[in-house]
Amino acid sequence: MNFFSKKLLEWYNPDSRNLPWKQTKDAYKIWLSEIILQQTRVEQGTPYYHAFVKNFPTVQQLAKAPLEDILKLWEGLGYYSRARNLQVAASEIMNLHNGKFPNTYENILKLKGVGSYTAAAISSFAFNLPYAVLDGNVFRVLSRVFGIETPIDSTEGKKQFAHLAQSLLEKKQPALYNQAIMDFGALVCKPQQPLCNQCPFSSTCKALEQNKINLLPVKSKKLIKNNRYLYYFVLFDNENIFIRQRSDKDIWKGLFEFPCYESNQPIENHQQLFLFLKENNIDALHSFNKGVFTYKQTLSHRHIHGFFYEIPLKRLSMVENNWICIPKSAISDYPYPKIIRAYLEDRLLSLS
Repeated sequence: MNFFSKKLLEWYNPDSRNLPWKQTKDAYKIWLSEIILQQTRVEQGTPYYHAFVKNFPTVQQLAKAPLEDILKLWEGLGYYSRARNLQVAASEIMNLHNGKFPNTYENILKLKGVGSYTAAAISSFAFNLPYAVLDGNVFRVLSRVFGIETPIDSTEGKKQFAHLAQSLLEKKQPALYNQAIMDFGALVCKPQQPLCNQCPFSSTCKALEQNKINLLPVKSKKLIKNNRYLYYFVLFDNENIFIRQRSDKDIWKGLFEFPCYESNQPIENHQQLFLFLKENNIDALHSFNKGVFTYKQTLSHRHIHGFFYEIPLKRLSMVENNWICIPKSAISDYPYPKIIRAYLEDRLLSLS
């Protein structure tokens, strides 16, 4: 056992973070937790984990579930491609592995939506195979303790950290080691205000020695967020309302929305919106004077600005552009992007 893993395992208390997926060796449940926690805080993801285990307790049930049901359960978590990939991977397990979760790193890695980190996590936690995990926590711990300034998002950096992580892995106890280093990054070597006075590596930590705690890890690419402007038309009568299912190849594919005009620039006047409505046989010139409800959602790569125009109609008869007419009472049954869900939570009673 090397110095690093010895110190880490001496520090580790398996009960320090009582998370439900840490209490199981079921590869299916571990896989669910890992997919849910991608780009997601533990506090936010935990209720979703419980919901998926309750509604789809086996991979067989997940594979058979309608995509719409999966997306509805995923609603609000974001990065919806993860939910779509869950269903595809579940079908792969049923068709290629006779319904049994694959038990080798190579076969786990072949599943839709599974990358090297997720494959290593499932391999070690479910099957105790010697594969080191490399997530944000691990990048941060290794870069600080060993003083590595190679950008973690560069090809060279990924190779360097992957090699170091695997060389430090306690191969006789890979599950314990992997959980320990992730918990250490979450509880002690935190992104902000790390607990250096409680760190077992404080006497040898290069970042602490060189006063670079706040500078590591290094990223070379600065993400520039663009803007997306969505103008929604909430068309309804006394009993019904129009929605449609997105088929565009973007993060919201498969979710539902109101008839929408999209733009990369804010619209200075309503002429474009009038034209959009006219092309779809909607006479709503009077409706723009009744106000607009605005919402904003920030993603990792984009600011989304949503504008909701409520347009009451005498009768809903339009069937253009795959729009469907549903009873108002059923509107909450469908999965929507977070920005629409926020609008519905505020305005649903007013539309009834």
